[in-house]
Amino acid sequence: MATSPKAKAAPKGAEAAEAPAKSSKKMLFIIIGVVLVLVLGGGAAAFLLMGGKGKKADAEHAEEKAESKTPVFVVIEPFVVNLQQETGDQFLQVAMTLQVPSAETAESLKLYMPQVRSRLLMVLSSKKASELLTGEGKRKLTDEIVDQLGEPFSGNGKGPVINDVFYTSFVIQQQ
Repeated sequence: MATSPKAKAAPKGAEAAEAPAKSSKKMLFIIIGVVLVLVLGGGAAAFLLMGGKGKKADAEHAEEKAESKTPVFVVIEPFVVNLQQETGDQFLQVAMTLQVPSAETAESLKLYMPQVRSRLLMVLSSKKASELLTGEGKRKLTDEIVDQLGEPFSGNGKGPVINDVFYTSFVIQQQ
């Protein structure tokens, strides 16, 4: 029976040794869990914050694009042209403004203004008054002007892009 007390003493020591081991393992899992939660929470917070900055940057970039997309206009001095005769002499007095996509295009049109005016005179003088009196006739004229001015001026390459034509004065007179 002498071994019994020793046997009982050993399990108490083993239990005492196992208790701190179980306690330290439990503490290790808790610490790892807390670290994992902190890392995931920090990552999620960073993602959300960076996502917000990304949206702000996209919005600022869109604003810059919108600012660079401000309309650029080229004013064409008024024209007086003879229209194709229907009932006597008919004249068209027209002033227009061209909308172009960029300042570079505007500068190009100003550089080639004699050719621009010549092309416009050719298109306008080929029309009859009855064609131009309706809204549909003016829309067709706008399309023709855009096509004519979109042709290259120097023979090579592309012509300028014309977004729209705005008539600031449009008077047909018959004599």
